[in-house]
Amino acid sequence: MCGRYSLSENKAELQAQFQFEMLEELNPRYNIAPSQNILAVGSNGQRRKGSFLQWGLVPFWADNPKIGYKMINARSESIDEKPSFKHAFKKRRCLILADGFYEWKKENGHKQPYRFVMKDQKPFAFAGLYEVWKKSDHPLVTCTIITTTPNEVTEEIHDRMPVILPADTYDLWLDPKNEDVTMLKSLLTPYPAEQMIKYPVSTLINSPKNDQIDCLDEKNSL
Repeated sequence: MCGRYSLSENKAELQAQFQFEMLEELNPRYNIAPSQNILAVGSNGQRRKGSFLQWGLVPFWADNPKIGYKMINARSESIDEKPSFKHAFKKRRCLILADGFYEWKKENGHKQPYRFVMKDQKPFAFAGLYEVWKKSDHPLVTCTIITTTPNEVTEEIHDRMPVILPADTYDLWLDPKNEDVTMLKSLLTPYPAEQMIKYPVSTLINSPKNDQIDCLDEKNSL
């Protein structure tokens, strides 16, 4: 699964890399957790727009928005079959921007958190879906991160990893007119391990209340 990540890059750099428009301010985040508002980038087929969506997808047909707490991730293998995700998979896809993500491994009787980043230290984009829930006074826009099988960097820590999309697939993924399920599913593969690294971090990351730059530091340097 993917249940915690970071996005500490500034807004201007992200806009330059991912080519999106956004009016809201963006603060650096070091320990992003489910149910929080997160930055997602969507497209109307002509322009990309960044906005804040609540992490935890609430299907449009749901009676209770609390279902979103169980929908922070969507498995790539069944994404076109599950009622919770199949409609969004066809029509409402997005990029969820990050510069690292965290997973935990049981070591010496406790869970040690690890951070996964790109070797070049640049931000990247998770494959995401979004939905609009309208059964309240104000529409609720939510999202989920798609996961896949692990690559060689992540497999010794966890049996799943978030789908990280290569830059040359962004337009295909975001195009709302693209309903080619077979082609879209072919994009949901483990990211090349040779482009990634991991390192242990402090257990500060265990609590979402700790949203500070120290969360990014390698454990041995603390």
